[in-house]
Amino acid sequence: MALSWLFPKTPVSSAQPELTVKAIVLGLLIGCLLCFTNLYFGLQTGWISMMSLQSALIGFLLSRLLPQPISAKELVVVQTTAVATGTMPLAAGFVGILPALGLLDEERDGMAPITLTWWSAVGWSLGVAFFGVFLSPPLRKQVIIEEQLPFPSGTATAQLISVLHKLPPPDVSVRRRQGYRAIDEDDLEGPDHLTDFVDSPLSVTQETVTEGEASKELDELQTKGWIYLIWSFVASSALTLASYFFPVIFSIPLFGNYLAKEWLWTFTPSLSYVGQGIIMGFPTTLSMNLGMVVGWGILSPLSKQYGWAPGPVGDMTNGARGWILWTSLAIMCTDSLVSLVPVIVESLTDIYHRLRGYSHHLQGENEPEDESADRLVPTSWVAWGVAVSVIVGTALIWIVFGSDGIKPWATLFGFALGGLLSVFGVRAIGETDLNPVSGLGKISQLFFAWIQPGNVVANIIAGGVAEAGAQQAGDLMQDLKTGHLLHASPRAQFFGQLIGSLLSIVVTTTAYTLYNRAYEIPGPSFPAPTAYVWLGLARLLRDGSLPEKSSFFMITFALLFAILAGLKAYLTRRSHPYAKWIPSGVAFAIGFLNAPSFSIARLIGGIIELVYRHKYSKGSGDIRLIIVASGFVLGEGVISVVSLVLRTFGVGVASCWGCSHGMCGGCA
Repeated sequence: MALSWLFPKTPVSSAQPELTVKAIVLGLLIGCLLCFTNLYFGLQTGWISMMSLQSALIGFLLSRLLPQPISAKELVVVQTTAVATGTMPLAAGFVGILPALGLLDEERDGMAPITLTWWSAVGWSLGVAFFGVFLSPPLRKQVIIEEQLPFPSGTATAQLISVLHKLPPPDVSVRRRQGYRAIDEDDLEGPDHLTDFVDSPLSVTQETVTEGEASKELDELQTKGWIYLIWSFVASSALTLASYFFPVIFSIPLFGNYLAKEWLWTFTPSLSYVGQGIIMGFPTTLSMNLGMVVGWGILSPLSKQYGWAPGPVGDMTNGARGWILWTSLAIMCTDSLVSLVPVIVESLTDIYHRLRGYSHHLQGENEPEDESADRLVPTSWVAWGVAVSVIVGTALIWIVFGSDGIKPWATLFGFALGGLLSVFGVRAIGETDLNPVSGLGKISQLFFAWIQPGNVVANIIAGGVAEAGAQQAGDLMQDLKTGHLLHASPRAQFFGQLIGSLLSIVVTTTAYTLYNRAYEIPGPSFPAPTAYVWLGLARLLRDGSLPEKSSFFMITFALLFAILAGLKAYLTRRSHPYAKWIPSGVAFAIGFLNAPSFSIARLIGGIIELVYRHKYSKGSGDIRLIIVASGFVLGEGVISVVSLVLRTFGVGVASCWGCSHGMCGGCA
């Protein structure tokens, strides 16, 4: 069943329908799984994955069960809808903004903790959920059609879909911009999504469709793909469920009970963390673990030894974990901002050249749109959509938080700033495959510390408004790049994005409300580390006070990573093979924020990815590893819902044996 009424001008003789009921339903089903999974892991570690490659792969496997499998263009709609649905926990601030508001202290911040009801959370989400979606069509024309930026993750997804459907490989050549060269197959490996943290997909090269052996392997994959997915899903689910009843399984004291209890050194052998490490890749997980060693192995003991952080190590107020947070914040801000500098310079240069009436700096004339008008999103829809989303969003945010939270004019400014930052974010993700929303959110906080000083709540909310638009526009642009390479309808993708975002508001809000009732957030099971980053920066911009001696380490590490980020950006823009081995500042900082238990298993996954890709992968072999990693991640994500239900109905752990170190969730 095709939703043909949305395409009234499409000729009857045109290609197969794209926006079909089965494509939307599949996308929503996959997206809901990703939504629960991303909310679960986002509240644990702050890490959210876009999962575009995985959505396409799972959608393809599910479609094999249908009487008539979906086409490649329908699969584009599936993964677009799934991504829009699955990334709402970040876009609406459920893993950072809302937990940060719950940490407010009336004496210190002038306002009591804010906990939104279900309806209030829906109102807030509706206020920020669609602005970035309506920004996408005009940005698509600029960065995909005219500038032809590579968007490596979107390109890799298009290549995967062409492989799965045995289509000719898409044309991934791009025009050279100043300081760039055309992307090649070896470049299609890099971060899939940078929320506050980074994620990266495995590569899918065109070699998979040009080799006869690859075709044979693909036939085998279509028959055995379910086996890989089901077994990895079941293994991860079983381990996660066992850890609910026997918490020591996910809290193994690596170096004895003393270091586990006093210094938080435990190991969580979660298969989902291993799967995330496989998806991230070895360079990113290595950066994260380097940060873990420096933060938890060096700076944490130093701060405790010299009395800079006299409280318990895990205390975010006066303990070592709260002390090293500031160094982590300095690294993240510096890395993100330095990485944005060349993008901002090039954006301003482009604007200057366009105002002067010439564009030869792009080394060619602007390319014409290759889609007919009836397949594009009309300009009038974009104009009305942006206007309505801003006006309604401002009204809803004012209703939810009131004038004491944020003034309507400040919210309007937040939307305007979000639109500007979206341009920079989209250019950054198009050129480097990184969506630097962490840095963009911090930029917005800096602006609001200037225009509405002293108001911590307004600073956090306005930052969330600006970040939401930039995050959505950047992520959805990857999907539009996939559609462009496979000649899918941008209008069909647009509707998929709208439908996915709308459903995800209800799903995400309901899930977050249930988690909030069953667990303390932030708390031992869900520390929500990004909440402390948002609140910490807002307080710093208001008070200007820092913990003892933290400023020295903040400046030192900021300078170090300014140099490293500049070098990494320079080499990346020239596609230097060693660029990926320069530590990622954001990933390094996450090693500080998260306890060691969250990082070690991801390094194991990164090592598996490295060894497998270099020694065992042949042709479409990478696809098998994507399937296994996806099963690992989704298995724990789905069982987290089961665990939530069990806890809600009072079903607790079966045994706290081995938990004397006090680091087991559910055990006193």
